[in-house]
Amino acid sequence: MPIKESYEKALRRTVESAPYYQLLQITLEQIDEGFAQFRMPFRKELTHPYGIVHGGAIASLADTAVAFALMTMIQPGERVPTVEFKINFFSSVHNGEMIGEARIVNKGRSLVMADMEVKNKDGKLIAKGLATYMILSSPQTVEE
Repeated sequence: MPIKESYEKALRRTVESAPYYQLLQITLEQIDEGFAQFRMPFRKELTHPYGIVHGGAIASLADTAVAFALMTMIQPGERVPTVEFKINFFSSVHNGEMIGEARIVNKGRSLVMADMEVKNKDGKLIAKGLATYMILSSPQTVEE
């Protein structure tokens, strides 16, 4: 089910204004209910001494995709912190773009499980993982 255009625009503004996403040059490509796709370009600043992209940058791309996929399924005022995630790395990145995608697998009342992948522009799998997030109500919602 597609999300409202106004909400999609708000999510895009969130990505564009977040300092960490700006630092990594992460951009939102596609979003729908329970799904998000982001891109991150290879940059020398993201590499470790071996000249390949650091796993932390790749994990950040995957984690971001999960957070935004989940944001399409929560109520106003709810927050979605990461509880834990596991990621496996299959291929190194030394050029090009990385594409991170996430799909919500199961959404309970307070815990959510999501599948996440990072691929290169040719579709080669770079990393795959599972994430658990928590849905927290805003303080106003709890007091009501």
